[in-house]
Amino acid sequence: MPLYHRLGSIPAKRHQVFRKPDGSIYFEQLVGNKGFVGPSSLQYHIHPPTEVLKVTPKAKVAIEHEPEPGIRHRHFRTASMGRGASVVLDRVPLLFNDDVSMWTVQPTDNDEFFYRNGQADELVYVTEGSGTLESQFGTLPIRSGDYVVIPRGIVHRWRLAKSKARLVVFESRGYVRTPKRYRNEHGQLLEGSPFNERDLGLPQELPVHDEKGEFPILVKQNDQLTEYVLAHHPFDAVGWDGYYFPYTLNIDAFEPKVARFHLPPPVHQTFEGDGFVICSFCPRPFDFDEEAVPAPYFHSNAMSDEVLYYASSEFMSRKGIEYGSITLHPDGIPHGPHPGRMEDSIGVKWTDELAVMLDTFRPLRVARPALSAEDSDYFRSWIE
Repeated sequence: MPLYHRLGSIPAKRHQVFRKPDGSIYFEQLVGNKGFVGPSSLQYHIHPPTEVLKVTPKAKVAIEHEPEPGIRHRHFRTASMGRGASVVLDRVPLLFNDDVSMWTVQPTDNDEFFYRNGQADELVYVTEGSGTLESQFGTLPIRSGDYVVIPRGIVHRWRLAKSKARLVVFESRGYVRTPKRYRNEHGQLLEGSPFNERDLGLPQELPVHDEKGEFPILVKQNDQLTEYVLAHHPFDAVGWDGYYFPYTLNIDAFEPKVARFHLPPPVHQTFEGDGFVICSFCPRPFDFDEEAVPAPYFHSNAMSDEVLYYASSEFMSRKGIEYGSITLHPDGIPHGPHPGRMEDSIGVKWTDELAVMLDTFRPLRVARPALSAEDSDYFRSWIE
């Protein structure tokens, strides 16, 4: 989504001499995707961004899938998973394919190192927690309910409050963006979009760190973590402008659509990537015809896997789920409301449900660590 932003000091023209107070020249850097034709921003650094002192390969982070997957409806109780110190190193993989992977993490401390994901855009849903995301583009405030979009290649560091934090991370091989149907030919979000540019949180301040020393940056690329030690603080830009930077959208800003009769899940779509979409199920009025059935109808979505992350313990069509549950309904197998849920929904005026949905267009695999949290009898839960 083309959205222009700028912070700090920049020259009048691109690629123009831009001098420091001592007469030397700031170092211009293009940060963006797809070479020179994708969204990008230009930054102006005190020091060259290439001053690397050491490079040390660290751990492999390839995801192992379950040995004998089979095909069935799945339920994972993830509330206790992902507890650890680091928001980066203690992520637990749950589901994945070649387009997107889904992780959970409950960090207790703030990392001292910086992080750059060089192989994926990150879309992080903050179930619990608050603080800031520090990046080379400035300081971005974070609060519970935020989707945090971090385009690939951006050096950043989470600074979460010491209170409890719980994050769900989606790593996307493609560019995470707003749905095309929400935008006009110029890229502006339409009047009928469930959110607009006013709802987006942008970097607000640009602290400038002119510090020499040794500053480790953990880089993820090719499913490998490598430590780069930079000879200066990575956040030394005095200014930048462009279309490539982290931003937030709080789930409370999403305006649900309702009708006389039930609307299908695409009305809840919030983001899209290559091979998947993300949807938000928010508190809202139910369908308002007296004969409406608010619970979703049974459906078999061929060529699509459906994943729901339950950010509350309430969901109109489900029994037996809890806060932190994740359900996986695979390609083509019928699914729908649990017994009694369809009947119970008739005449109900409102729902307080809160959930994030991932729909993929290629089959998902279950990561080995998720098996320890599986409710293995879930596929039988439609039998009364």
